[in-house]
Amino acid sequence: MKRIFFVYGLIALFLTTPVWAGGDAAAGKLKTASCAGCHGQDGNSAIASFPKLAGLGEKYLTAQLRHIKAGERVIVEMTGLLDYMSDQDLQDLAAYYNSKKIQISGAKEITLVGISDSKKVLELGENIYRAGNLKTGVAACIACHSPSGKGNGPAGYPALGGQYAEYTEKQLLAYRNGGRNSGANAKIMQAVARALSDKEIKALANYISGLN
Repeated sequence: MKRIFFVYGLIALFLTTPVWAGGDAAAGKLKTASCAGCHGQDGNSAIASFPKLAGLGEKYLTAQLRHIKAGERVIVEMTGLLDYMSDQDLQDLAAYYNSKKIQISGAKEITLVGISDSKKVLELGENIYRAGNLKTGVAACIACHSPSGKGNGPAGYPALGGQYAEYTEKQLLAYRNGGRNSGANAKIMQAVARALSDKEIKALANYISGLN
């Protein structure tokens, strides 16, 4: 089982790019007109179905915007919104949103089937995030996303802490069912998500929403 964690570590190492030419945050602010309605002017969306972009990671955001524009990652609500933008525009948007501070959603007191104690649910989410699951081969989330959920910007691993639990859960399910498969890092997340149960995904997403 240790070999699984070693392999994940090697993948993360090889996917890390030491040099990153960033965008212009000031220029990016002027290009947010079509984004603010869903994601908020400062990248903190008011609705849980739309992700918070603030502080998510410039390299990660740029990569996702490129995938969306190319049609490699399909998000119905964003259809056509990036068609007129250049690659520099995408980099500038990413730089702007990454320069903003995320507003922490906060973990909630929830119960799950078979777990009536909300503290136990939070504990389950924390255990998976910090230690993974040796029995099912799930690597600890902290390996790529840091103990505090701030991610790894240079490697392109997004900050997760404070994100809406509903959105994180949706993405984990999309990775698990193969619906989200764009980008090299998707392979890593698909392998992780396939080994997570519905209960574990809900507990993990709730825990992550309170990280800061």
